[in-house]
This record gives sequence, structure tokens and C-alpha cells, in this order.
Amino acid sequence: MSIRTLIVDDEKLARTRMARLLATDPEIQVCGECRNSREAEEFLRANPVDVVFLDIQMPGESGFDLIQKIGVRQMPVTVFVTAHGHYAIKAFEVHALDYLTKPVEEERLALTIEHVKERFASRKNGLAEEMLRTMLETLGSTLKPPVTYMKRLVVPDGAKTIFLDVDKIEWIEAADYCVSVHSGQREYVLRESMKELAKTLDPTRFVRIHRSVIVNLAQIREVFREGRGESTAILKNGQRLRVSSAGWQALLEAGKK
Repeated sequence: MSIRTLIVDDEKLARTRMARLLATDPEIQVCGECRNSREAEEFLRANPVDVVFLDIQMPGESGFDLIQKIGVRQMPVTVFVTAHGHYAIKAFEVHALDYLTKPVEEERLALTIEHVKERFASRKNGLAEEMLRTMLETLGSTLKPPVTYMKRLVVPDGAKTIFLDVDKIEWIEAADYCVSVHSGQREYVLRESMKELAKTLDPTRFVRIHRSVIVNLAQIREVFREGRGESTAILKNGQRLRVSSAGWQALLEAGKK
């Protein structure tokens, strides 16, 4: 069995790496690479494709827009690929075909390929189409500001991916283009900006006390005020965190809610 596969991603390095990883499976045939939704639409209308690895956020039209243009019934079996982990919970809740977060790990992709082969076979009886339709209805709204807040984060843990309850998060700090999520003795790195991650967290429970720090209010033991400038928050585990003047005001506002 040869599974004709299309890669759609606006990042050249991401396309190249995905093609290299897929090439290790003799049943997967990469028949094309596209940089955006427009190119992918043209390719899909002109060529038979069994599976598409589809980025969600791309310049111009999104991956969801592509599916709506092609149509659920005409769309190949679809695996979503994105750098934004906060979309993942919704995908798993509706039993998505599969969902990969960048950078895609070789071990995780191997499991995905097995999953794709199973779903590719199930497409004959229409199951994949129904699941994709449900996923579109649920995920379509995620390109807009979320109306609910995350109860769990999907975080990488070596070769595994785990679901971390937000209640167990103590604090979060910015780290270049990523964030470090601190929980107990563990630290998880997400390829996510502080701004985007903050949008997914309940502001009555998580407060940005500094430009580079978000803290779980339930984890704060006390705050030392040091004049009109910065202060220091002491967590229950003894961790000391800087609090800016704006962060102090944010703490006061959160305390009123």
C-alpha cells in the first residue's frame, strides 16, 4: 500500500524536516509540498492525495479555510500540525484524526503514521469524514479569542506528550521564544509566547506579575513590598519572583474578582 501524502506548511524548514521523517516509512509517498492554503487548494484539485499534514496558522488563509474550500467529503485524511499547543486540547476532545505540535518528534510521528494508516482504511466507510466534520465545527472557533479557559495544557515530556492540569502549575517564565512551565520539581518547555499562553489561562487565577512571569495566585504565600518600585512574591515552595509595579496592580485587581 502506498499512501500519497501532501505537506502544507509556510515554513520551509518544517516542510523539509517533515518530508525527511516521512520518507523513513516505505508506505508513505510524499507527492507534494505547499507553502500556503492557495497552493494546497490548487494541488488537491489537480492531484490525488490520501493524507495531508496541514499547518493551522499560515499567512493569508488558515488550514481550516482550506478544508472549507475543498469540502469535507473531498478532503484527504488530515493531520493537523502547528506550533501552538493550545489548539491541541480541542482536537483530542473531539477525537481528531491526529494532532502534532512543532517541532515534530520522530517517535511521535511514527505513532501518528500508524494512526493515519488505520484512519485511511476507515475512510472507506465514511468514519474519517464524520470526524473531520466534527473537528471543523469545534476547532473553527479557535482562531477567534477563546471564550473558555484551559483546564489542561499539552506539554512535551521527552518522547511523550502529557496533559498537565493547570491547577498544578506554580509559575511560568518567558525563555526566548518559548515559555518554561514550573510544576513541582518539573519544568516543561513550550514553544509558545507569553502573550498567547496568557490568553488561554483564567485571569482570575493566573496573573502576569512581571513582563516575563505569570504566577498561579493559589501558589502565592506572601508579597514583600519594596517601596514604589518592584516587589517580591514568595510562593508556597519558597520560590521568589519579581513583581513589577504593573504586576502589583494586576494582583490587586485579581484580588477583587
